[in-house]
Amino acid sequence: MQLLYNILFPVFFLLSAPYYFWKLLRRGNWREGFGQRFGGYGKLKQKLSGKKVLWLHAVSVGEANLSVQLIEKLRASFEGWTFVVSTTTTTGMGELARKLPADVHRVYYPVDWLPFVRRAFRALNPAAIVLVEAEIWPNLFWQARGADVSVHLVNARLSEKSFRGYRRFGFLFRPLFAALQSAGVHNEVDAKRLAELGTDTTAISVTGNMKFDGAFEAGADAVDARALLRKLGVADDAPVLVAGSTFDGEEILLAELLPRWREAFPDLFLVLVPRHFERAGAVLEQLKSTKLKVARRTAMEAAPGNPDVLLVDSTGELKSFFAVATVVFMGKSITAQGGQNPIEPAAAGRAIVFGPFMQNFRAVVAELLAAKGAVQVADEAELAVKIPVLLGDLAQREALGAAARGVVEANKGATQRTADWLGQTLRALAK
Repeated sequence: MQLLYNILFPVFFLLSAPYYFWKLLRRGNWREGFGQRFGGYGKLKQKLSGKKVLWLHAVSVGEANLSVQLIEKLRASFEGWTFVVSTTTTTGMGELARKLPADVHRVYYPVDWLPFVRRAFRALNPAAIVLVEAEIWPNLFWQARGADVSVHLVNARLSEKSFRGYRRFGFLFRPLFAALQSAGVHNEVDAKRLAELGTDTTAISVTGNMKFDGAFEAGADAVDARALLRKLGVADDAPVLVAGSTFDGEEILLAELLPRWREAFPDLFLVLVPRHFERAGAVLEQLKSTKLKVARRTAMEAAPGNPDVLLVDSTGELKSFFAVATVVFMGKSITAQGGQNPIEPAAAGRAIVFGPFMQNFRAVVAELLAAKGAVQVADEAELAVKIPVLLGDLAQREALGAAARGVVEANKGATQRTADWLGQTLRALAK
């Protein structure tokens, strides 16, 4: 299988290369570290020579933040170890650059072809590998097996879609899941799915969801969202609808509903935060048809007078805008499938609304709904009705926010549990 994978991979990579490089260009800042995407880490190999390296892989922004949390807990018990964190996206690298201590190295994970991964593996020479959430790259596993390096999975969440995909290609992935020395998962559902995919049940531990811990931290990239809104002329007592991590179709939907909602709430201000900031240009183009005045976060000095909408085309600031929201709408839940993480607005005690498609956060959503800490609407029509109801009902908003925050408080501690469990596992393997 290893031989066949590495024969076919370059074929498929060449076919998908235009899309791959287009994504790099669209996200910007692609030149920095470009050679690392092919396993070229320059002088890092010499810096790591003779070091005991723990390699953590975090695919993008969310996982990068989790790796920062975990390293903070691990450093005390892993004295003498050197930490390296890899990521695959420029936005993930941006988070690592802002938040990691100076003595923690950060690199791009290479394209998963044997020559590149082997080159990276030799440069980093890890003593152990930790994958943050379910990011399974075959050549990384095969290189680890050949070097007798243990691979561990933390904060693992397997959506129904991911589970079906891994099971469908079980001939490739089952041996990889079976090779995991340990796996920390969100809940019993994830534990059962990992076991069905081949992971030894004795290696699986329910450690909880680390994202609950990070939800209360302000972060190095926090901004004064209230001050930004004041600059745009938004009064402190004006209602603010924050649409977080939106996907295509949701921005125009909310913008078209804004005039209708303003019939009852004339000062209502809309903050749009697309999940992928590089979509800002396309979103602006779509919003032209609404005749609304739109300000861009990255061009505040050029904002129109008394704008109706703020388009946040920057990264890492969504949590700051949740803090000033009257109501929060979570994206990828109306016009796209899967949903986005509602934990941060819950920690902020906001009234949260999302659509029917929250499959990727099924367990969190179930807890929020059971506690009456969020509102789920069935479709666009119900969304159009529910938002003004919440805007006009302070008591309901406060009840929703308090219940949501209570859910987050009750789930704290996963990062420490993960660090303790991972430390015990690695120490046991070292004996």
